[in-house]
Amino acid sequence: MLERLETIEKRYNELNEELMKPEVISNIKETLRLTKEQASLKEVYNKYQEYKKVLNDIEDAKEMVKDPEIGAMAKEELASLEENKKNLDSELEILLLPKDPNDGKNVLVEIRGAAGGDEGNIFAGDLFEMYKKLAEKEGWQIEVIDEEHSEAGGYSLISFMVKGENVYSKLKYESGAHRVQRVPVTETQGRVHTSTATVLVMPEAEEVDFELDMNDVRIDITRSSGCGGQGVNTTDSAVRLTHIPTGIVVYQQTERSQIKNKEKAIKLLTTRVYDYYLQQEQEKVGAERRSKIGTGDRSEKIRTYNYPQNRVTDHRIGFTLNTLDRIMNGDIDKVIDALITEDQNRKLRGE
Repeated sequence: MLERLETIEKRYNELNEELMKPEVISNIKETLRLTKEQASLKEVYNKYQEYKKVLNDIEDAKEMVKDPEIGAMAKEELASLEENKKNLDSELEILLLPKDPNDGKNVLVEIRGAAGGDEGNIFAGDLFEMYKKLAEKEGWQIEVIDEEHSEAGGYSLISFMVKGENVYSKLKYESGAHRVQRVPVTETQGRVHTSTATVLVMPEAEEVDFELDMNDVRIDITRSSGCGGQGVNTTDSAVRLTHIPTGIVVYQQTERSQIKNKEKAIKLLTTRVYDYYLQQEQEKVGAERRSKIGTGDRSEKIRTYNYPQNRVTDHRIGFTLNTLDRIMNGDIDKVIDALITEDQNRKLRGE
């Protein structure tokens, strides 16, 4: 472990020197790449500095134990330092686990009403509100990219960007089918129905990771349709982009300006194409990918929200909480933390 920590420390300091060079400062793309690499090492680097200080303090305390005047006090201090070292050993072991390179990224989230018709769409809206409240708690920003409202309420589709610190590291576990069990508003007999909404979380594509080749994209300009206020149907402002190699299509009409719609559509298409190639790469890993929490089959039923019993169960780790009301109010941290902990434990066991 110490060898790996020394290698990380050396690389962190090398990056400091690289970032001071004039030829790097003048190259925005290279500066961004190096800054990103350094940021990925910072937490381990800082923790290792703390660890080295504790090791030095332990050696000093061992010397002081021999002193008859302060020996008893030094012994207590040594016991406290040894406990601190033990905790730091565990923290560093987790920090040195292989990291998902996308963990620090913003995300694009798509929620769709699935099985259950109107009730599935209403639940898609409830999930969106849950993530909005979580974002408020975490200090993240949400930007709605596209929305298709359902007549009964909620959404048949809503896609939105979540921007902030380490968003993907927490929301990546949310991809999959979310099942709700409750009495729908439209149910007259008081029977509990089961409906689903699907959630797809994609890391935002950054220029340093992936650059969309616009030669592979067909651009169609059309007239906006549906509700949107005065003037929405009178100009050719909607933009449809088709990525020819993958067949991925993006349609954007939320802005009145064709230029703004095109900007949003390109951003959306870039992230979707990046995610497509990412999934293709992960599919090659096969069994390893399936063993990881949050990167398995996206049609998998991952969680059940049972309203009559105020219960939420995450089926991947068998984790249940009887605080559904609080979870739907954005207090989903305990579920996410349980998933992160189990993911780390599996990695520590070498699974």
